[in-house]
This record gives sequence, structure tokens and C-alpha cells, in this order.
Amino acid sequence: MAALARIGGRHLKFVGLINSSASCFFTQRRGVASKLFVGGLSFCTTEQGLSEAFSKCGQVVEAQIVMDRVSDRSKGFGFVTFASVDEAQKALMEFNGQQFNGRVIFVDYAKAKQSFGGGRYPIARGPPDPVEVAATTTETSKND
Repeated sequence: MAALARIGGRHLKFVGLINSSASCFFTQRRGVASKLFVGGLSFCTTEQGLSEAFSKCGQVVEAQIVMDRVSDRSKGFGFVTFASVDEAQKALMEFNGQQFNGRVIFVDYAKAKQSFGGGRYPIARGPPDPVEVAATTTETSKND
């Protein structure tokens, strides 16, 4: 699906319908504008239960609860994607600060997923080779 969105975006750029700075188009195209972050979920909340509850506000495209890889248990937050921005806004107004499965949940618009590092952090390559460190130290002391 993401590949189709990229191809569609490239085609529209080529045709000249959008320019490269049309981030609003891609935000709505990829569903970030209609995707909500839901925090404070009970650990017993299921994706189906989350979807059913939020479907009162409109058509839920996807409901996802983030799970811990090790314990295979809910991390207590998730995401709900709606078919339209208006439905997402309605759900945000209706559910933010309300009780759901015995806990107060917090709803906000989801932020775009960011990659770790993003080129700011060097890649860990392990400890330096002792021979290289010795050679570098010797060269530095000769230059002084």
C-alpha cells in the first residue's frame, strides 16, 4: 500500500499536479491526519474492543494496540485510524479524558513515525582495534 502511495505521488509530481512541498497532500494520503494516538489504555483492552468503541464516531479503518515484544503484553497505548479527518476530530473530542475499561484515556493526533538516529548518531561499530589505537597515538606524539 505504501508503495502505491509513493508511485501515485511520483506520478502526480511528474504530471505537475503537485510540487515536492505539498506535505499536506501526503499527510492526508498516508492517513496521519486521521490517525489518533490513544494513551492510558488498560492492559486488557483488545484491538477489537478499541475498534468497537471508537466506531461510534465514524468508520474505523484500523485499530492497533502496541505490544511488548518480550512479554507479549500491551504497552498501554495504541492507534486508531479513521476514514476521514472529521471523524477523527469527533473521536478526539469525545474520548479524550474519558474513562475506557476502567482507566482514563488520552487521545491526540498521531505524529509521523520518526526513524531512530536519523543520521545524527554514529553507527556503533564496537571497540577500536588496539593496533590502530597504538599507531594513531604514536603518529600524534611524533607530530608534537
